[in-house]
Amino acid sequence: MRRDELGDLAVFLTVAEECSFTRAAARMNTSQSAISQVIRRLEANIGVKLLTRTTRSVALTEAGEQLVETLRPAFEDIDARLSALSALRERPSGTVRITSSRHAAETILWPTVSRLLREYPDITIELSIDPALSDIVVDRFDAGVRLGEQIAKDMIAVRIGPDLRMAVVCAPSYLANRPMPKTPHELTEHRCINVRLPTKGGLYAWEFAKDGRELNVRVGGPLVLNDLSMVLQAASEGLGIACVMADQAAPFIADGRLVRLLDDWCPPFAGYHLYFPDRRQLPPAFSLLVAALRHGAHR
Repeated sequence: MRRDELGDLAVFLTVAEECSFTRAAARMNTSQSAISQVIRRLEANIGVKLLTRTTRSVALTEAGEQLVETLRPAFEDIDARLSALSALRERPSGTVRITSSRHAAETILWPTVSRLLREYPDITIELSIDPALSDIVVDRFDAGVRLGEQIAKDMIAVRIGPDLRMAVVCAPSYLANRPMPKTPHELTEHRCINVRLPTKGGLYAWEFAKDGRELNVRVGGPLVLNDLSMVLQAASEGLGIACVMADQAAPFIADGRLVRLLDDWCPPFAGYHLYFPDRRQLPPAFSLLVAALRHGAHR
């Protein structure tokens, strides 16, 4: 069956239900001549007469009655299934798979995910914590969460978090017998805690900026880690200077375990974004999550 024949069958069923070309035309918001043309085409394609038309009435032939008996339950089933799809918009369901760094998951994703799961019990969210920059298409994720500067240009990116800052910190005991660094260059004279990057395996070059001047510094020291919680622990024990997310260091600074250095060299930078491939129509559950995260970013 061609797709246009399905439309012709829908027109025929409407005429049969209304017993009138005029009323069928009004119901379908078209002209009576257009309805007549469709019926003639359908009868020609099927090879039998379906309707008997007089100046006053329209009646079904025996073949027409048989066709109505076949079409009515089929179209009722289609209507029911379309109604079920509409209900999905009101009560989204399905699985959403997301890859994210731990920091983004804890600070941005989790508050929204936790709330959505309570409000929409038919949604399932799979959250994969991975510091590496996964290929979300190859790994079949619906979306990923990363810093804006790390997102490929062919992806749609939605801002979901505020600006972030880095913090250079150390324990007060570390500075007891050492001069405090006044510029990023002076960090090369100190014991620093390096971080191994998960993507290319290199060491993170500490990034600074001030008065429009950007500066990257390669530091050295006795310790290399790939977990920021361990970096904070090592710094708080006086093993060296660390460069971490400011919000992660905040509790350590508040209780005096760490002090902040070079604050004027650590300006804000673009925060986390949800990114995903270009899609014309997003699944309801995913659309709901995107809207919730976008709303959270603007609160």
